[in-house]
Amino acid sequence: MADNLIFRLPPSFETVEEERQHRKERLAAAFRIFGWFGYEEGVAGHITARDPELTDHFWVNPFGIPFSHIRVSDLILVNSNGETVEGRYPVNPTAFAIHSQVHQARPDVITAAHSHAVHGRALSTIGQLIEPITQDSCAFYEDHGLFPGFGGVVLDLDEGKRIAAALGGYKAVILANHGLLTVADSVDAAAYWFIAAERSAQVQLLAKAAGTVTHIPHDEAKLTCQLNGNPLTGWLNFQPLYDRIVRREPDLLD
Repeated sequence: MADNLIFRLPPSFETVEEERQHRKERLAAAFRIFGWFGYEEGVAGHITARDPELTDHFWVNPFGIPFSHIRVSDLILVNSNGETVEGRYPVNPTAFAIHSQVHQARPDVITAAHSHAVHGRALSTIGQLIEPITQDSCAFYEDHGLFPGFGGVVLDLDEGKRIAAALGGYKAVILANHGLLTVADSVDAAAYWFIAAERSAQVQLLAKAAGTVTHIPHDEAKLTCQLNGNPLTGWLNFQPLYDRIVRREPDLLD
């Protein structure tokens, strides 16, 4: 009987075209989910997906289009010079300055997600990391960094290089006075890690406002990170969100 059970796993692809289409569909869905959760602030925020063939190019949201309106056909392909080579819109200069350097520094990263969600921004102002105070926050235990010092709106590649250096080999980095950035080897996991980090920031701020928090001990936090913070877990946690947004807003696949 157990042989007939369905357990979802990341797909494999016969062609690069199939893989590209899959990444774009997941990327458009991630934007819709971020819009649904209220993670956009004007024209700020971007999620990128490395192209599976042109690996120094990435797909990203067009500048000035609301997250909640983005369709697969709206996504733009940007090259290593910051030029739109496919699509009808320009790239947000900040998106290029940050994401181009993250993708260059981390060949293992398929997707990087950054937006100005409220609680991540709030946490970024007090110089704290995400602390191991809940099972969910342990996904980031010893697996995220802090980029200290706000240098203004990120418009130059050197600032992007410094952000990439602060990210290091982690899945996330807190950008001081700015917000959160997460990465993964799939669109699904990177988007989910952003959601998880934002919610962990919210819980931490609420808990500390209410009283003294209790930290999960190191060994338990480390083991929980291994279970809850691995790439497959991140991918799996995104699947219910993907299913819901596609059923609710099927036009995103246009």
